[in-house]
Amino acid sequence: MAAPLTVLVPVTGTVIDVRDVDDPVFSAGLVGPGLAVEPDDAQGGEAVAPITGTVVKLHPHAFVVQHDDGRAVLVHLGINTVQLGGEGFTTHVAQGDHVERGTVLVSWDPKAVRDGGRSAVCPVVALEAAPDDVTPLAEVGAWAAHGEELLTWG
Repeated sequence: MAAPLTVLVPVTGTVIDVRDVDDPVFSAGLVGPGLAVEPDDAQGGEAVAPITGTVVKLHPHAFVVQHDDGRAVLVHLGINTVQLGGEGFTTHVAQGDHVERGTVLVSWDPKAVRDGGRSAVCPVVALEAAPDDVTPLAEVGAWAAHGEELLTWG
Protein backbone atom coordinates (compact mmCIF):
# COMPACT_ATOMS: atom_id res chain seq x y z
CA MET A 1 0.00 0.00 0.00
CA ALA A 2 1.31 3.42 -0.98
CA ALA A 3 1.83 6.11 1.62
CA PRO A 4 -1.11 8.46 2.18
CA LEU A 5 -1.29 11.22 -0.43
CA THR A 6 -2.54 14.62 0.71
CA VAL A 7 -4.56 16.42 -1.95
CA LEU A 8 -4.70 20.22 -1.78
CA VAL A 9 -7.60 22.56 -2.50
CA PRO A 10 -7.13 23.62 -6.15
CA VAL A 11 -9.33 26.76 -6.09
CA THR A 12 -10.35 29.11 -3.29
CA GLY A 13 -13.99 28.79 -2.27
CA THR A 14 -16.52 26.75 -0.33
CA VAL A 15 -16.06 22.99 0.01
CA ILE A 16 -19.05 20.92 -1.08
CA ASP A 17 -19.80 17.20 -1.22
CA VAL A 18 -19.02 15.84 -4.67
CA ARG A 19 -22.32 13.94 -4.47
CA ASP A 20 -24.04 17.35 -4.67
CA VAL A 21 -22.39 18.26 -8.00
CA ASP A 22 -24.94 18.67 -10.80
CA ASP A 23 -23.25 16.13 -13.08
CA PRO A 24 -23.87 12.38 -12.69
CA VAL A 25 -20.30 11.45 -13.68
CA PHE A 26 -19.06 13.23 -10.54
CA SER A 27 -22.04 12.94 -8.18
CA ALA A 28 -22.30 9.16 -8.67
CA GLY A 29 -18.54 8.72 -8.22
CA LEU A 30 -18.17 7.12 -11.66
CA VAL A 31 -14.56 8.34 -12.05
CA GLY A 32 -13.70 8.19 -8.36
CA PRO A 33 -14.44 9.72 -4.96
CA GLY A 34 -13.55 13.23 -3.89
CA LEU A 35 -14.87 16.61 -2.89
CA ALA A 36 -15.73 19.74 -4.83
CA VAL A 37 -15.21 23.46 -4.37
CA GLU A 38 -17.61 26.26 -5.29
CA PRO A 39 -15.04 28.90 -6.30
CA ASP A 40 -15.15 32.42 -4.96
CA ASP A 41 -15.72 35.07 -7.64
CA ALA A 42 -12.91 37.31 -6.38
CA GLN A 43 -10.33 34.72 -5.26
CA GLY A 44 -11.22 31.50 -7.09
CA GLY A 45 -9.67 32.30 -10.45
CA GLU A 46 -6.39 30.46 -10.00
CA ALA A 47 -6.36 26.66 -10.12
CA VAL A 48 -3.30 25.06 -8.54
CA ALA A 49 -1.85 21.56 -8.70
CA PRO A 50 -3.47 19.50 -5.93
CA ILE A 51 -0.48 17.13 -5.74
CA THR A 52 3.13 17.00 -6.91
CA GLY A 53 3.48 15.01 -10.10
CA THR A 54 3.19 15.04 -13.87
CA VAL A 55 0.42 16.81 -15.77
CA VAL A 56 -0.86 13.82 -17.76
CA LYS A 57 -3.96 15.55 -19.16
CA LEU A 58 -4.41 19.27 -19.70
CA HIS A 59 -7.44 21.02 -21.13
CA PRO A 60 -8.33 24.65 -20.44
CA HIS A 61 -11.29 23.47 -18.30
CA ALA A 62 -9.72 20.40 -16.64
CA PHE A 63 -6.46 18.72 -15.74
CA VAL A 64 -5.09 15.50 -14.29
CA VAL A 65 -1.90 15.38 -12.23
CA GLN A 66 -0.36 11.97 -11.66
CA HIS A 67 1.81 11.28 -8.62
CA ASP A 68 5.04 9.29 -9.03
CA ASP A 69 3.30 6.27 -7.44
CA GLY A 70 0.67 6.21 -10.21
CA ARG A 71 -2.26 7.77 -8.37
CA ALA A 72 -3.90 10.60 -10.31
CA VAL A 73 -6.15 13.50 -9.33
CA LEU A 74 -8.65 15.14 -11.70
CA VAL A 75 -9.69 18.77 -11.27
CA HIS A 76 -12.58 19.93 -13.45
CA LEU A 77 -13.13 23.71 -13.60
CA GLY A 78 -16.89 24.09 -13.79
CA ILE A 79 -19.56 21.85 -15.27
CA ASN A 80 -20.09 21.73 -19.06
CA THR A 81 -17.22 24.17 -19.48
CA VAL A 82 -15.77 22.02 -22.27
CA GLN A 83 -18.45 23.75 -24.38
CA LEU A 84 -16.56 27.04 -23.98
CA GLY A 85 -13.73 25.73 -26.17
CA GLY A 86 -11.11 27.18 -23.86
CA GLU A 87 -12.51 30.72 -23.94
CA GLY A 88 -11.86 32.46 -20.62
CA PHE A 89 -9.21 29.94 -19.50
CA THR A 90 -5.42 30.40 -19.60
CA THR A 91 -3.12 27.42 -19.09
CA HIS A 92 0.27 28.08 -17.48
CA VAL A 93 1.85 24.65 -17.96
CA ALA A 94 2.01 22.02 -20.68
CA GLN A 95 0.92 18.41 -20.69
CA GLY A 96 3.91 16.34 -19.60
CA ASP A 97 5.29 19.01 -17.25
CA HIS A 98 6.33 18.00 -13.74
CA VAL A 99 4.67 20.34 -11.21
CA GLU A 100 4.90 20.88 -7.48
CA ARG A 101 1.69 20.97 -5.51
CA GLY A 102 0.45 24.54 -5.26
CA THR A 103 1.77 25.52 -8.73
CA VAL A 104 -0.75 27.62 -10.68
CA LEU A 105 -1.86 25.51 -13.65
CA VAL A 106 -4.86 27.44 -15.02
CA SER A 107 -6.33 30.93 -14.59
CA TRP A 108 -10.03 31.42 -15.24
CA ASP A 109 -13.04 33.52 -14.26
CA PRO A 110 -15.63 31.55 -12.27
CA LYS A 111 -18.03 34.50 -12.31
CA ALA A 112 -17.98 34.62 -16.12
CA VAL A 113 -18.73 30.88 -16.19
CA ARG A 114 -21.72 31.44 -13.88
CA ASP A 115 -22.83 34.53 -15.84
CA GLY A 116 -22.82 32.31 -18.94
CA GLY A 117 -25.35 29.99 -17.33
CA ARG A 118 -22.99 27.20 -16.27
CA SER A 119 -21.98 25.92 -12.87
CA ALA A 120 -18.48 26.96 -11.77
CA VAL A 121 -18.22 24.16 -9.18
CA CYS A 122 -14.89 22.30 -9.32
CA PRO A 123 -14.90 18.56 -8.62
CA VAL A 124 -11.61 17.21 -7.26
CA VAL A 125 -11.51 13.46 -7.81
CA ALA A 126 -9.13 10.68 -6.78
CA LEU A 127 -9.27 8.83 -10.10
CA GLU A 128 -10.28 5.18 -9.81
CA ALA A 129 -9.85 5.18 -6.03
CA ALA A 130 -12.10 3.13 -3.79
CA PRO A 131 -14.46 5.35 -1.77
CA ASP A 132 -12.99 4.03 1.48
CA ASP A 133 -9.48 5.11 0.40
CA VAL A 134 -10.34 8.83 0.51
CA THR A 135 -10.75 10.80 3.74
CA PRO A 136 -11.93 14.44 3.73
CA LEU A 137 -9.65 16.86 5.55
CA ALA A 138 -11.74 19.96 4.79
CA GLU A 139 -15.24 20.24 6.16
CA VAL A 140 -18.16 20.45 3.74
CA GLY A 141 -19.52 24.00 3.90
CA ALA A 142 -16.18 25.43 5.04
CA TRP A 143 -14.18 28.12 3.29
CA ALA A 144 -10.87 26.85 1.91
CA ALA A 145 -8.04 28.69 0.17
CA HIS A 146 -6.15 27.07 -2.67
CA GLY A 147 -3.16 25.21 -1.32
CA GLU A 148 -4.86 24.13 1.92
CA GLU A 149 -5.42 20.43 2.60
CA LEU A 150 -8.61 19.04 1.04
CA LEU A 151 -8.43 15.25 1.43
CA THR A 152 -6.08 12.37 1.94
CA TRP A 153 -5.88 9.29 -0.26
CA GLY A 154 -4.67 6.06 1.28
